[in-house]
Amino acid sequence: MPAIRILLIDDHQLIRHNLCTLLATDAEFNVISEASSGFEAVRKAQECQPDVILLDVNIPDLNGLLAAPLLKKIEPDAEILFVTQYDNPFFVRQAFAAGARGFLTKSDAGAELLTAVPTGFSRLVRIEAVLDFIKQAHSCY
Repeated sequence: MPAIRILLIDDHQLIRHNLCTLLATDAEFNVISEASSGFEAVRKAQECQPDVILLDVNIPDLNGLLAAPLLKKIEPDAEILFVTQYDNPFFVRQAFAAGARGFLTKSDAGAELLTAVPTGFSRLVRIEAVLDFIKQAHSCY
């Protein structure tokens, strides 16, 4: 089975680097492109046709909540997973309304990146939850 093609969108280079490093530990994942803003994300999605889009809410130019419907229009088969610092239920509802399949909360704890599971975004778990989510979302098709 070919690797799951991932477009990673976050305005913080360190977060992108950490996620890329973690995803690279599993041969099932291939981060094919990165973007740091909403408009760049739309352009990159058109160019690289990802299977999964990891998207932050707070990105320049066009925030993730506004970019998500455009990304779904460009790549309707791509799964959008928000990975963001916001744990506000308003953002969770908006993310799903914008076409997201999942919503995870990120948090920096020194050099370790933590995320929250989509069904209980207040409970923190390691990045493996992101990897498992991507595998599950991709295997549904």
